[in-house]
Amino acid sequence: MGAPRRKITPRDLWALTRVGVPVPSADGRIAVVGATEYDIEANRGTERLWLLPERRPLTAADASSGHPALRPDGEVVAFLRKPDGSPHAQLWVLPVTHGTAEPRRLTDFPLGCTDPRWFPDGRRLAVLAPVFRDAPALDATRALAAERAGKPRPRVSEDRLYRFWDRWLTDGEMHHLFAVDADTGATVDLTPESSRHFDLFDPDGQYDIAPDGTEIAFSANATDPPYDELRMSIFAVAAAGGPVREVTPDHPADAIRPRYAPDGRTVVFGGKLDLGNMADRTRLHRLDRATGHTKNLTEAWDRSAVAWEFVDARTLVVEAEDRGRGALFLVDLSDRVDDPRPRALAAAGTFRGARPAGGYIYAQHHSMTRPPDAVRVASDGAIENIGGFNDARVAELDLAEPEEIEVDGVHAFVLRGPRAPRPGPLVQIVHGGPYGAHLDAWHWRWNQQVLAAHHPCAFVNFHGSSGYGQAFAESVRGDWGGRAADDILRATDHLVRAGAADPARLAVAGGSFGGYMTCWLATQTDRFACAVAHSAVYNLTTLFSADVTHDIERDLGVAPWDLAINRHNPAVYAPAWRTPTLVTHGEKDYRVPVEHAHELYGMLKARRVPARLVIYPEETHWITKPQSSLHWYGEVLNWLARYLT
Repeated sequence: MGAPRRKITPRDLWALTRVGVPVPSADGRIAVVGATEYDIEANRGTERLWLLPERRPLTAADASSGHPALRPDGEVVAFLRKPDGSPHAQLWVLPVTHGTAEPRRLTDFPLGCTDPRWFPDGRRLAVLAPVFRDAPALDATRALAAERAGKPRPRVSEDRLYRFWDRWLTDGEMHHLFAVDADTGATVDLTPESSRHFDLFDPDGQYDIAPDGTEIAFSANATDPPYDELRMSIFAVAAAGGPVREVTPDHPADAIRPRYAPDGRTVVFGGKLDLGNMADRTRLHRLDRATGHTKNLTEAWDRSAVAWEFVDARTLVVEAEDRGRGALFLVDLSDRVDDPRPRALAAAGTFRGARPAGGYIYAQHHSMTRPPDAVRVASDGAIENIGGFNDARVAELDLAEPEEIEVDGVHAFVLRGPRAPRPGPLVQIVHGGPYGAHLDAWHWRWNQQVLAAHHPCAFVNFHGSSGYGQAFAESVRGDWGGRAADDILRATDHLVRAGAADPARLAVAGGSFGGYMTCWLATQTDRFACAVAHSAVYNLTTLFSADVTHDIERDLGVAPWDLAINRHNPAVYAPAWRTPTLVTHGEKDYRVPVEHAHELYGMLKARRVPARLVIYPEETHWITKPQSSLHWYGEVLNWLARYLT
C-alpha cells in the first residue's frame, strides 16, 4: 500500500513543472516541449526544452530556452533564449541528436524577437521583432535604444491607446516580420514600412507562411493613430519582401490568426462580425487567394473558435470552449459540405496549442485534477499522455473531484476536499471577463484545488460566460450587476438547500470582473461572511483610466459620465457594505488601475468595515511571481479562515 495522499498547498503549485505546448515534427515521430521549473528563493523560473516521447532534455538548465520550432525535417530545433546579461530573447538553433551539440546563436535584434517559424525549405526562419516606429531600421533602433538607456523619458501621447496591460506604448515599439538565414543569421526586414500593432497581449501565432514559401499572411491592427477605433485585419507580404497589402479590408470587425490551406489556394482566419462587441463569437472564414472572396464557414455553430490548424487539405482542428471545457473539434471543409458543423473530437478537460502531425493532434492538456502536460490525440479521440512530467508529484496529492450542478439553466462546478463537512463553509469564486468561463482546467493563479483544500468552492458560469452560446455571452452587456449576480446567489441558495453549504459561513472572491462582482454583491447583500476583491473594478465612473477603453460604453450599456452608470456601480452603493473584505492588487495593473483598490480600501476604512489592503509593487493584473503568489495565497487563505472557521 502506498503512502497516504496529502492536502495540496500553494507551495506545491511552484514545485510542479509547468509544461508548455508540444511542437511535433511534420511526421509526428517526435515533439519538442518547453517545461519550466521554479526556484522560489530566486523568485524565477527556468525553462528547458525536452524531446518527446523519450523525454530527454535538449537544452541545459542554466538558461531559459523557449518557443521551440522544429525544422520541417525534424533534425534541428530553433528556439529563443536571452544571452547572458541581456533582457532580450534572441534566436538560436540546435541539432536534435543524441550527441552533446551546443546551441548556436543566430540573431542580435536590439529589442529581441519572438515566434520563430521555419520556411518550408528549411533554409530560413521567420520571426517577429520589435523596432521603434521613428527609427525602424535595426541599426537605427539599436542606436535609439542606446541613446535612451538610463535616461528619464516623459510619456507623451495624443493616442487613445497609449498603454497596455503592464507597459507604456509611448516609446513607439512596433513588431516587424523578419526572415533569418538559418546558416548565417543574416536578417531581412520583410515589412520595413509597417507601423501596425500586432496583438498587444500576445503576438505569437498571428502569422503563417504559405506552403510554397512565397508569402506570409499576418494579423495586425488596421486602424491608424490616434486609434479611436481598433480593428484587426489580415495582411500579406511576399516572403522576399515588398509592399504589404490588406487582404480583408471589407471585413467588418476583427480578423485574426490566418492559416494557409495545404494547397495554398485559400486562407482560413477567425473573424468577428460586430466591432466593439467583446462577446461576439469568432467564426471561421475562408479566403480565396485568387478571387479575394471570403466565406463564413461556421455561422451556424454557436461557439467561438479560439485556435485552429489544418489537419489535411479538407479538415481543420479547432479549439473552442464548450460548457466548461476547452474542447477539440474537427471541421470538414470539403466542397460537398455547404454548412460545416464542427464535430467534437475530444472534450475531456481543456486543450491548448493543438497541432496535427503524423495522424495525431499534439496539444497541451489539463483539467481541474491534472496540471498541464503534453498529449497526443488519436483520430478516435483517445488521449495519450506523452509527457508525464508531474505524475509522481500529483500521485502524492489528495485532490478533489469536481461535481457539476445546473441551477435554472446555469452550469457550475463545485469542489470540496475529501473530508469537508456537510454543511460547511462555501466560497463562491467568480471568474473574470466577464466573457470568460470556469473551465475544467488547471488554474495556476486561482488554483481550484488549493482553494478547495481549505474550504469548499463553487465556480458558477453565470450569464455572460463563454462556451454556452452567443445569446448567453451577450446577456451581460448593459447588465453587469443583474443576471450574473442573480446566478451566483441562486447557486448559493441551491447549495444551502441541498445541505452542502452553511448559510452562516459563506464567502465570495474574484478578480477583475470577478472583483467587480465581489464588490457589487457586498453592496447588495450581507449574507457573505467575508470577501476577497483582487484587481477589482470598484468604481464604474473611473473605467476610462483603463488601458483599452474602446468598448466600455457598449459593454456597460451607458457611458461612465452618464448618471445611469450608477445603476450597477458598487461605489454608489458603498453605504450598504458590511462585508469584511480583503483588497489585493498589482501596482503595475493598467487593465484595472490600482487606484480602484485604494479607493475601495479607503471607503471601507472610512465606514469602519473590517478590511485589509495588500499591494504588490512588481505585479500586474495577475499575480505571477513565485514569492508574490505564495504571499497572495497566504493572505487569501488566512482571510477566509478568519471568517469561515
